Amino acid sequence: MLKYITVTLSLLLMATSLAQAEVIHQERSLYRNILVEDNNDLRCLKFNTRSTQTQQSCFLKSKPDHLVFNYTKLLMASLLFNTQPKRILIVGLGGGTMSNTLAQLYPQSEIDNIEIDPAVIKVARDYFGFVENDKINTYAQDGRIFIKRALLKKESYDWIILDAFNGDYIPEHLMTKEFLQEAKALLSDNGILSSNTFSLSKLYAHESATYKAVFGDFYQVANSANSNRIILVSKNGFSNNRISNSLNKNNVDKLDKKLSYYGVDIPLLYRKMVNTKNNQDWPKDTRVLTDQFSPANLLNVK
Repeated sequence: MLKYITVTLSLLLMATSLAQAEVIHQERSLYRNILVEDNNDLRCLKFNTRSTQTQQSCFLKSKPDHLVFNYTKLLMASLLFNTQPKRILIVGLGGGTMSNTLAQLYPQSEIDNIEIDPAVIKVARDYFGFVENDKINTYAQDGRIFIKRALLKKESYDWIILDAFNGDYIPEHLMTKEFLQEAKALLSDNGILSSNTFSLSKLYAHESATYKAVFGDFYQVANSANSNRIILVSKNGFSNNRISNSLNKNNVDKLDKKLSYYGVDIPLLYRKMVNTKNNQDWPKDTRVLTDQFSPANLLNVK
């Protein structure tokens, strides 16, 4: 009975939310249906269906600098390992809110945004105040192809953020051991890679095993209020003294002064960070995802 009441209330709340939302833009791109909705002060970018499960990016029109999504706040834990990233690569643009925030925090840094769907880039520019200038570039390209070409050019990045979603989950070719090896090669010596993942499906174990196979033990930070999990890895592992020594209270305090403005509680994230070295929570014999084995759709079941 209690379950029935809970489900009914959830459906009523969702229906109320959808009824209040106003679609201000919609289009069918090469990859998906794109919706931009306003719900009072909240503007959101959605893919595929008018469900709250497909929100890709949101911002408050009255406070555009405030990070709305929990996972964007979790991503900021990466800065504890590298407080001054000079070159940043973001794979998966959404509304461009992450790029905008980092551009404000680090105006001298170069930011490259990769987004496979040109329609999403246009929506970010037209409806989400996405900022571009001589230091912020955007490329309409598949993330894996961009990384392969960047390697040929011998480029490197201090921070790579993997946040590409196709509506349901991360595209399969951006989850494999081979792809992560390519991304690792693109990191600078003290570079950090952060990946936005979920923790409720069978994929959790396979993703974890794959990241560990490529990078060794890693940090992860999650919020018990939802299923987002951020995986944090470094090119040379966390036994590297420069990297490991940066995770200290002094850096937490310095970042807290910068990040609280954006709604990020970095002291809380610091306390929530877990290293898999002594906290591996998936079976040791879990199969690694590869270009030949990456059945994400089958494994992404709760």
